[in-house]
Amino acid sequence: MVKRTPNKRAKRLYLIAVIILLLGLGGAILVYLTSEDAPGGGVLGYEPENSKAYMHDLELYGGKANVLAYGFLRWFDGLWHGRSLAFTIAFITICIFFGFLFIANRFPSHIESDDGHEDNLGAR
Repeated sequence: MVKRTPNKRAKRLYLIAVIILLLGLGGAILVYLTSEDAPGGGVLGYEPENSKAYMHDLELYGGKANVLAYGFLRWFDGLWHGRSLAFTIAFITICIFFGFLFIANRFPSHIESDDGHEDNLGAR
């Protein structure tokens, strides 16, 4: 039976990945619990950006692409406020975690065979 064991660099990357996951998700939970979603109103609960006239003028001056770009920018800006920030932090943390795991799996492993000899895959 062949047994694969990760080398020291891979073990360090696994450890870093777990630390990043714990700190990132802990931070996301902390942000989620301490923040609240902002109400959707500006002055006296009215935002002129939500009116049909504003959207019409936006489309008139810049076309449909301008309206789509404005919608994208509002969505992207919303990711960094309130409870949405917690989900953004969690998503980025998970992506970085899997990135470290991917890199750690690319390092060559030590292979131990049944006859007691150890071979390194990278030595071939």
